[in-house]
Amino acid sequence: MSDIWAIIPVKAFIDAKDRLSGLLSPPQRRRLAETMLIDVLDAVAGSRLLAGIVIVTVDPHATALGEKIGAQIVTEGARNGHTESVNAGRRILAGHGRAGMITMPGDIPAVRAGEIDAVLSAHRAAPAFTIVPAHDDLGSNAVVCSPPVSVPLRFGDNSYFPHLDAARGRGIEPTVIRQPGIAVDIDHPADLALFLRMPQSAGTRTRTLLEELDLPALLAGRGIA
Repeated sequence: MSDIWAIIPVKAFIDAKDRLSGLLSPPQRRRLAETMLIDVLDAVAGSRLLAGIVIVTVDPHATALGEKIGAQIVTEGARNGHTESVNAGRRILAGHGRAGMITMPGDIPAVRAGEIDAVLSAHRAAPAFTIVPAHDDLGSNAVVCSPPVSVPLRFGDNSYFPHLDAARGRGIEPTVIRQPGIAVDIDHPADLALFLRMPQSAGTRTRTLLEELDLPALLAGRGIA
């Protein structure tokens, strides 16, 4: 096992997934966000190569889910967005002398433990930077840094190429690895349709929930495929 820790930033479920408001009610969006996080935490907890897990959140339900798998809960930075949540988590890891970190969002429900281990296995000796782009090559859906604060990070809709540049600016040639489950985060209706088409979505709690909510028929009825 390496000394690389996972950092999972989780915003409050009550505010989650507002870009799906045309499809889902607020209670349904909250339920979706929680279900996706459970799928992600199942994968993280199943990894053979992670040394530990940090969840950055102030949401009580996310806290309870993290505690079930023995995660360390951090509240610092949790109200200040994705980037600040990740930075708070990695500063803590650096302060404790941890060798590295991998960060992923809580809305990539098709991720599998084997994908996480494949990313960690591809990561080079420190100083090193490894990245898994989103399926559209815009977002950064998994980032590995060793040491934890070796490369400046700023997440958003177009962070992938800026992160490559940031690593090179620190003299580190990035390792790029593609993983289909990690690559699909769910923010928009089209993301739901893509997820439902993925063979890897079968057996996830998120897939079961979407079918329960009749999302496949609803998306088809709106011409979203």
